Amino acid sequence: MCSTRAHAGAPRDGDAFVNAAGTRSWPGPSVTLPFFARKAWTSLVGRDGGAPRVPYDRAAILENPSLTWIGHATFLVRMDGVTFLTDPMFSERASPVSFAGPKRLVAPGVPLDELPPVDFATLSHDHYDHTDLASIETLARRGTRFVAGLGMGDLVRGAGGEVVELDWGESVQMGTVRVHCVPAQHFSGRSVVGHNRRLWVGWVVEGPTRRFYHAGDTGYFDGFRALHERFGRIDVAALPIGAYEPAEIMRFVHLDPEEAVRAGLDLEARYTVPMHWGTFDLTDEPLDEPPRRFRAAANAARLGPDRAWVLAVGETRRW
Repeated sequence: MCSTRAHAGAPRDGDAFVNAAGTRSWPGPSVTLPFFARKAWTSLVGRDGGAPRVPYDRAAILENPSLTWIGHATFLVRMDGVTFLTDPMFSERASPVSFAGPKRLVAPGVPLDELPPVDFATLSHDHYDHTDLASIETLARRGTRFVAGLGMGDLVRGAGGEVVELDWGESVQMGTVRVHCVPAQHFSGRSVVGHNRRLWVGWVVEGPTRRFYHAGDTGYFDGFRALHERFGRIDVAALPIGAYEPAEIMRFVHLDPEEAVRAGLDLEARYTVPMHWGTFDLTDEPLDEPPRRFRAAANAARLGPDRAWVLAVGETRRW
């Protein structure tokens, strides 16, 4: 593996990373305290509205190229002779403990023990719904390597994995594809202290015939247009569409469905695929609202179902 740098890296404030757009504003306790109370309650009692799930097709997931939605931000991707996962999350809860925290609403589209051999996995940031140590440990035992942002190595190596850490603008060759670390607008932290010590990123996986983009978690920013200027047309753009209410808390760090469509247009993506909805109950919007709003916004932008895919968990598409 050989890594290279194309542009200046992520900005910092001391030992903490910061977004190019500056600091996220934070509303007062009249917004935050009721929100956290609501989420504590829903983590106990649950809500309806999880994403639909279909049985996976073993032959389809082995096709190359193909894209299979495992759930949340996890995709199984095959392209240009490699197989990789994005943000592998197969556990029952997105939480530091097994008995509390957001519980999985829909089983993984392909069980972890039924995956084909996986060459590598990308990690976008350290939040529990994206970096799952149990999944990393299992994959590492099978020889899967990891590519992650700066500061993520302690988590991956602690779970037994081999990891390449990259800054924004750096890339690494993984077999026949080059994996580019690109900016996102988000934050990091796995506890109440030490926020933003690990970098949050997106990924462009560039092969001889195709380009795949995984945005990780991000708010809307001018980085989408910049990616198009740098890479040209993206073949598949996986963009988050959920976790946007209350907007006073979430707007800076999460796309809403309309912004995801706008981002896909900025990228001039051949196909736009929504993710980060219907798997974990993280915020206030109705769980089944994001895909409905995404479909309406895509239709308004004249992106029909052939260009803007709303997948079921377990569904595979060729691209």
